[in-house]
Amino acid sequence: MTTLIVQIPCFNEAETISATIGDIPRDVPGVDRVEILVIDDGSTDETIAAARAAGADHILANGANKGLASTFQRGLDEALRLGADVIVNTDGDNQYCGADIAALVAPVVAGEADMTIGDRRTQEIAHFSPLKKFLQKHGSRLVSRLADTDVVDAVSGFRAFSRDAAMGVTVRSTFSYTTETLIQAGRKRLTILSVPVRTNQVDRPSRLFRSIPHFIMRTGRTMVRSYAMYEPLKIFMAAGVFLMALGAIPIVRFLVFYALGDGDGKIQSLLIGGVLILMGGICAMFALIADLIAYNRQLLEITLEKVRRMDYARGDVEKPADGQKPEGAAALQAQLEKRVSADDFGRQRQRAGASR
Repeated sequence: MTTLIVQIPCFNEAETISATIGDIPRDVPGVDRVEILVIDDGSTDETIAAARAAGADHILANGANKGLASTFQRGLDEALRLGADVIVNTDGDNQYCGADIAALVAPVVAGEADMTIGDRRTQEIAHFSPLKKFLQKHGSRLVSRLADTDVVDAVSGFRAFSRDAAMGVTVRSTFSYTTETLIQAGRKRLTILSVPVRTNQVDRPSRLFRSIPHFIMRTGRTMVRSYAMYEPLKIFMAAGVFLMALGAIPIVRFLVFYALGDGDGKIQSLLIGGVLILMGGICAMFALIADLIAYNRQLLEITLEKVRRMDYARGDVEKPADGQKPEGAAALQAQLEKRVSADDFGRQRQRAGASR
């Protein structure tokens, strides 16, 4: 049985959450069951009551406002725990057309994509300003290059994940999840597809950022941090090579004048060039260290993904009858008892050897 869970991170969306939930289809081709998960990020209005009245199947409350990225990650974890095979994320302001969920999940259900992103076709949206269209177009190109993939609308929050893809998502940003999850997925060589979707006009200002410069600054910082996690060698080595090349210029200048008999007066060029080359060498060493740290982080991500699979697999095990343990748990318990027995036997041999 294929389960689709639509998660809705929201903050003070009492006026729109009912329409958002009501717009979500309960019958999606290729899916046997559709459930709705609302994650309330410390709303001070009646968002939770409105979501419950609108028919949300599951509701999580953060208690305090923790930010969109943290709320998204919590929803993803909860959806996996509930046994979702496909997870769709949408906004609580009803920006995205719920009827397009079927088209969004179709490539994931068919096994053609690990992740799909709704393309809002911003160039055709009348209420988008020219500046917003420009930033969306060129920003998506930049994110696509960083992620080594091809995505038309990189900051679209309307996206679908397969269960396996969601297992590997770890969002650490305090701002937004859109660019970070995309760079992670791209660097893990997941198949990402863009799916054209429709949007509804949202008149209220964004609660995620105060202004366009604020959005650019926060998103840019997230992009640099996310890319540096996977390609630190390129970043620091490029900086090191640049500094060393820059330092070579005044050194060459000093050597030229020295050969012409005027080296004493150009000693400052030698000092400046030496300092720049030294800084470049330090950056090169940082590149190697950062690359080792990034490799270690990849190992930690693999470990975290395996732990998630173990944790969330428990929801797939049928409840035992008459107090019996599930087959998987019984096998695991037997292995643990066997290991404990072997450890006890080893300790007994050590004591016997020490007493002789």
